[in-house]
Amino acid sequence: MIRAYKFLLRPTARQAVALGEMLRDHCSLYNGALQERRDAYRHTSKTTVRYGGQSAQLKEIRAFDPERQGRWSFSSQQATLRRLDKAFQAFFRRVTAGLTPGYPRFKGVGHFDTVTFSKDGDGCRWDSTPHDPQTRVRLQGIGHIRVHRHRPVKGRVKTVSVKREGRRWYVVLSCDDVPAEPLPPTGAVVGVDMGVTHFLTTSGGEHVANPRFLAAMAGELAEAQRHLARFPKRARQRTKKHRAAARKVAKLHARIRRQRADFHHKTARTLVTDHDVIAHERLNTAGMTKSPAPKADTEQLGSFLPNGAAAKAGLNRSILDAGWTQFLTILANKAESAGRFVVAVDARNTSRTCPSCGHTAKENRVTQAKFQCTACRYTANADHVGATNVLNRAGLVLCDVA
Repeated sequence: MIRAYKFLLRPTARQAVALGEMLRDHCSLYNGALQERRDAYRHTSKTTVRYGGQSAQLKEIRAFDPERQGRWSFSSQQATLRRLDKAFQAFFRRVTAGLTPGYPRFKGVGHFDTVTFSKDGDGCRWDSTPHDPQTRVRLQGIGHIRVHRHRPVKGRVKTVSVKREGRRWYVVLSCDDVPAEPLPPTGAVVGVDMGVTHFLTTSGGEHVANPRFLAAMAGELAEAQRHLARFPKRARQRTKKHRAAARKVAKLHARIRRQRADFHHKTARTLVTDHDVIAHERLNTAGMTKSPAPKADTEQLGSFLPNGAAAKAGLNRSILDAGWTQFLTILANKAESAGRFVVAVDARNTSRTCPSCGHTAKENRVTQAKFQCTACRYTANADHVGATNVLNRAGLVLCDVA
């Protein structure tokens, strides 16, 4: 299996400055390579610039600017160029598919926060001593940095990434050949219905409350954002007070992300520990959180009819606050490591289908919480009905596979 380990770095003041300089110089390399591609495309010959050609120029770039580019790892600079190449590949893939393309953009120094070393031992070295509390990672141009390793690293370290989050620095290890740790079988199966009123409901009737971390900190976050908006746009990034206000907003968002991730990990661990098979809906979160299309008023030119955008925005915010996609990804990873099975089923009409007689109708869903079948008068909690139907559909999928 392939797994990622994320550990907090504890750099000295001088090392923290050097880490910031490393991000700055890699950001400059990224933007320079992007500018070269833009200029080549705008040229009358429409010259195509690819990763191979830009990577071949690295030797000359390092020799021309040894103070900024020559001091860092060659392989990490290649990884930065590959990152740009992947952005262009994704752009052309979206163009071909007829989606919104999103042309690669220049990165500001504050938004370029990751440097990747493609191979352990090439520009970086992870200290693999298993029981040494003084774990360190060596980075070219910076030296040995202390790492707060809160758990052992298993498998073989392939890539090492350094990431900045606010004022914190992290090292992310991508490892393969990680051994599985199967849990003893329980003989239990469960269906899961995701929601916003309840974070999830199981086919056994158990409700897991939705903590709503973003909503809980909405007041404090709004106050910090209002304070940040007071600074004139021309003066931004120039004053110490503006930088402090921006860090305040980023700090609050980082706290919300950590709280949400911790909740997802603990909830997923409980499901994986107690059940052998876990079924859930196959959700298209991106489609569910789209803004409604505007409705033009045919009688009055330039006017639009109400389309429920304000109400939909509140629902979208609640869905994104719940973080279903992140939770299902964590659940799948934990299940794979524990030797459990996760089954994704079609989510259509799971809360409108009667589990007793199979009748499907929009009218079966009386309210958000109440389900009452119009055919057989079966009554139950709507979320519980959805979880039961998810489990039933998973049973059909497993039978087809077998």
